[in-house]
Amino acid sequence: MAEIHYVTSEGLEKLKDELAAAIARRPVISAAIAEARDKGDLSENAEYDAAREAQGLLEMKIAKLQDTIANARVLDESKIGTDQVQMLNCVKLKNLGNGQIVEYTLVGESEANFLEGKLAVGTPIGKALLGRRKGETVEVKVPSGIIKFEILDITL
Repeated sequence: MAEIHYVTSEGLEKLKDELAAAIARRPVISAAIAEARDKGDLSENAEYDAAREAQGLLEMKIAKLQDTIANARVLDESKIGTDQVQMLNCVKLKNLGNGQIVEYTLVGESEANFLEGKLAVGTPIGKALLGRRKGETVEVKVPSGIIKFEILDITL
């Protein structure tokens, strides 16, 4: 059974745009392969090997994007509440170890971007936060040890 990928409507559009751009690169790579093939002996042609490898990587990327889009489920933001942490919530946390306050928006894997504060629900922190309520303390096991967070606020 295929894995379901939860996305926002903007995230789905971004995936579709990325797929279209990847498909548009196919003729460019095919032309590079043809040009390298015309240069002679393929057994010692590094340019040909590089073009074939690029083609293989592109086809893998296209297949992955097609699978993600085919199994995408768009989340209805109007049905998201703030009584407990769920996908698309913005969660304000206080690190009880160092007092630092951080905010993360929980998103699907394909939309995660730590620099933008978008945290994938599949990460240790994301998993630990799901279903928790404002005021709760959450212990998260991360590679560097255990971090304790207090949930200060849950918003959309």
